Amino acid sequence: MKKLLTIVSMVGLLTFGTVNLYAQEAADSTAAAQTEQTDAITPAEEAVADAVAGEDLGGQPMHQALKQKFIEGGVGWMSPILLCLVLGLAIVIERVIYLNLATVNTKKLLEKVEDALNNGGIEAAKDVCRNTRGPVASIFYQGLDRTSEGIDVVEKSVASYGSVQAGQLENGMSWISLFIALSPMLGFMGTVVGMIAAFDAIEAAGDIAPALVAGGMKIALLTTVAGLIAAVILQLFYNYLVAKIDSIVISMEDASISLVDILTKYLKK
Repeated sequence: MKKLLTIVSMVGLLTFGTVNLYAQEAADSTAAAQTEQTDAITPAEEAVADAVAGEDLGGQPMHQALKQKFIEGGVGWMSPILLCLVLGLAIVIERVIYLNLATVNTKKLLEKVEDALNNGGIEAAKDVCRNTRGPVASIFYQGLDRTSEGIDVVEKSVASYGSVQAGQLENGMSWISLFIALSPMLGFMGTVVGMIAAFDAIEAAGDIAPALVAGGMKIALLTTVAGLIAAVILQLFYNYLVAKIDSIVISMEDASISLVDILTKYLKK
């Protein structure tokens, strides 16, 4: 898992850097094209274009604007929020890959196992399970491995090993939940610190001037927004992963019941 997280992190950094480069090149080319066409644009058209393009950002590319807001929010408070987001997304990517690899067509697997039982017996069915990835195949193998002990033992083995596989599917979800809760908490903590700084400035100056409190209020708002954005992003992925896990668990349970029925028929022959 450590190797996978390292690879994912490297790919993410390279991708982010490439996207930033392309975004900068696109912004430069767009600015050049707009400069060439300035003489052909009427004042009314220029006003509409400025409103649509969002000139309030100062003409900066998006990544530069985000970088500026990150610095204005205070590196000491924005960095932990960014770290929570990055670590949470790394675990999300690992879980998405794992769950996609764990998803198999249980109907086809049951058909293969049943055909192998009828044609080659228990060992042939176990070979089919060994050559199939995913938790369903592992559960099938455990059940087939205890066929000689009776169908009751098979049912208990399938149920016990199914619980183990379900726990492995949920591995790492608690960390994502932690980062979801931690991100807004860090943002609110930055808010409190910013408010304290604002009141300290008012106390030191003995006057309530907008310029005195602007800095502290800006830090408060930026850290709050950053924490909420990180939590929202991770929450969306968390809900997707929970739905994916529930789907796989339901498939495991249905397939386990079908396997017991198939083994019951096979042992009665």
